[in-house]
Amino acid sequence: MTTPSFHGIVPPVLTPLTTEGEVDIASLERLVDHLVTEGVHGLFVLGSTGEVAYLTDAQRDVVVRSVVRAAAGRVPVMGGAIDLTTARVVEQAKALVAGGVDAVVATAPVYALNDLDEIERHLRAVAAAVDVPLFAYDIPVRVRTKLPVDLLVRLGTEGVLAGVKDSSGDDVAFRRLVAANAAAGSPLVLFTGHEVVVDGMLLLGADGVVPGLANVDAGGYVRLWDLAQAGKWDDARVEQDRIAALFEIVFQARGRSGDAAGVGAFKVAAQRQGLIDTATMAFPVEALDGDVADRIEEITRAAGLLRG
Repeated sequence: MTTPSFHGIVPPVLTPLTTEGEVDIASLERLVDHLVTEGVHGLFVLGSTGEVAYLTDAQRDVVVRSVVRAAAGRVPVMGGAIDLTTARVVEQAKALVAGGVDAVVATAPVYALNDLDEIERHLRAVAAAVDVPLFAYDIPVRVRTKLPVDLLVRLGTEGVLAGVKDSSGDDVAFRRLVAANAAAGSPLVLFTGHEVVVDGMLLLGADGVVPGLANVDAGGYVRLWDLAQAGKWDDARVEQDRIAALFEIVFQARGRSGDAAGVGAFKVAAQRQGLIDTATMAFPVEALDGDVADRIEEITRAAGLLRG
């Protein structure tokens, strides 16, 4: 078997739910097929956009197996191993591999407050436990620790890490990581989690993008990627500006949690497009509705993503 190529536009897939709070498998498979048909280069399952923290182990397993089945080998599937401690992250990683993912994406533990030496041992343990590539998920807003450039590049050089999904929002650190990785011979595949400065991240050397908004406009991000690969940076900026206007959907709900405002907006837009059946959020988060949902629909329509 050939080694999957990890690059390009890799949406962090939403987890559609029924009104009873169970995984809506039919909607999930429909969404995955839509994303692949739109030309994305991979899928990331069980990330923040997929509401991984709210799902039971059984629900996580359903999601992984459903996405792998729906992708049907057309694009690689990356899976998030996110939990409280190293032992639990290793369990999640093994479950992901059993479910058929092509790579594991692991954060530092999200409750245990480990120091950097402990986090290094954590990443080494996860890598040793699975036989697929391991990506470090750098998301300090969730785990309270920013992964240092030197640690990531060293683990890449040693073959412990295959890459990094950077959702830190720290553009200076990401640029330093790109430079240090290049100087070391590019052992790491570098993904940014940005939504609205993707053109800039690709210009400085990112290998790919993991934007939650791609659930709503996968085609736009694929066009942006293609323009960047062709060196058409002025056209790429025009496409990025259009996407940035669409991203206003996440600012429509005020006084709500970040999950409700962000993922909730993605779900409303996807539901209004017919990609998923409901905008239900995982309990105890309530779905966006009323005037907020109507504004999200209008912004989505203005971006050319709704008919009628």
